[in-house]
Amino acid sequence: MAAESTRNSSPPSTSQSSPIINLPDDHLLTILLLLPVDSILSFSMTCKRYKSLAYSDSLWEALCEREWGPTSVDALKLSSLRDGFSWMLMFQRVYKMDSVCCHKISDPDDDDVESSSFPIPRASHSLNFVNDHLVLFGGGCQGGRHLDDTWTSYVDKSNQSILKWKKVESGTPSGRFGHTCIVIGEYLLLFGGINDRGERLNDTWIGQVFCHEGLTWKLLNVGSLERPRPPPRGAHSACCIAEKKMVVHGGIGLNGVRLGDTWILELSEDFTSGTWHMVESQQTPPPRSGHTLTCIRENQVVLFGGRGLGYDVLDDVWILDIQEQCEEKWIQIFYNFQDVPEHASLPRVGHSATLVLGGRILIYGGEDSYRHRKDDFWVLDVKTIPSSGLKPQGLSLNGSSVWKKLDRISYGPKSRSFHRACADCSGRFVYVFGGMVDGLLQPAASSGLRFDGELFMVELVLGFSDLDHQQRPGKSM
Repeated sequence: MAAESTRNSSPPSTSQSSPIINLPDDHLLTILLLLPVDSILSFSMTCKRYKSLAYSDSLWEALCEREWGPTSVDALKLSSLRDGFSWMLMFQRVYKMDSVCCHKISDPDDDDVESSSFPIPRASHSLNFVNDHLVLFGGGCQGGRHLDDTWTSYVDKSNQSILKWKKVESGTPSGRFGHTCIVIGEYLLLFGGINDRGERLNDTWIGQVFCHEGLTWKLLNVGSLERPRPPPRGAHSACCIAEKKMVVHGGIGLNGVRLGDTWILELSEDFTSGTWHMVESQQTPPPRSGHTLTCIRENQVVLFGGRGLGYDVLDDVWILDIQEQCEEKWIQIFYNFQDVPEHASLPRVGHSATLVLGGRILIYGGEDSYRHRKDDFWVLDVKTIPSSGLKPQGLSLNGSSVWKKLDRISYGPKSRSFHRACADCSGRFVYVFGGMVDGLLQPAASSGLRFDGELFMVELVLGFSDLDHQQRPGKSM
């Protein structure tokens, strides 16, 4: 009787108390893919079987694709960067990235380079990476001229530091600066800008790059003049969102007035036409120019910085959140400046903001309210921003969790503003061209500014991982 009582009071078997142990591995992997990384690492500590699952290369490849996007993962598969490394190790090294290395590619000022082989120095142009090509268009240059030239350069994955520019001779949009040009699939979408006569534009062009055959531009049909469309502007910002949409915000409109409106262009299935509509939101960012928009998820765009009313240079962060049922709303992200790293100088205009490997925004250069140009690199960690459930009153975050200043090793480019930057398919290499830099005063010059024609590549230096020593990763990943 006592023995029977003992049997009845014994703990239930593991299979009875934890049905999860009976799940097949493929079902467990599906569940793990829905969890945060910290939870996966905690799960790995429960038993040998779960550790093997949680450390499996197939799981971490899927996690990298979830966090960085399929394009970056596909590019890394073709890269020698991952040779001999597991996806878990790659994830750790990307997460711990804390520095960049700049590589000089070309400079028309070099004595051994023919200036006709390169685009002339300029600022407020556009630079994009599409279909394995860099595409540069327009901008302002010395003498107040506004350029209408288009240049392309094929980027060889085996040797990204050697580029050869080719000028596209026909079918380009009219000369302008302060326009925007974004990538949607294999297409470029160019909007607005300011021409030689100081007139603001609101035309939309679509371009397509053909391998080794150049690029063609066509004016996009956005309907009759009676249909809604953004007022003419320059020095605005734009980015893609979803598969076939472009977001445009702010800029300088007619009579030099800074704008604060937001518009979305939705392209047709065949990319031959588009329809504009204006975003109506309870909260909106103040009017500004020279700011940046960066798409971080299929339904979210980050706005940062710019020059506001009264020429104040801004450092605020906003999210354009687009949910189902066409609900579009702006939400401000607040962060405590006391928690931002020491010696930070975040307010800036004319900077670049590029989504890079690891799902972070790399912010480079720009100028402050005193027109002091910058040469610093920062990352804005968008992983701290929820993908859903944002409230109209805004979101408060710890500054040190949002902002991180990166170290720069080796070659140091000049401080600059109103340059342009774009990332390759992997998101690990960012190309930067042109901008305004400090220069020696010339007899006929009214200031110490000059246009720059330097092209350089910024390489993300991956951090040192615990797994490099064959140690078990900590939960702080």
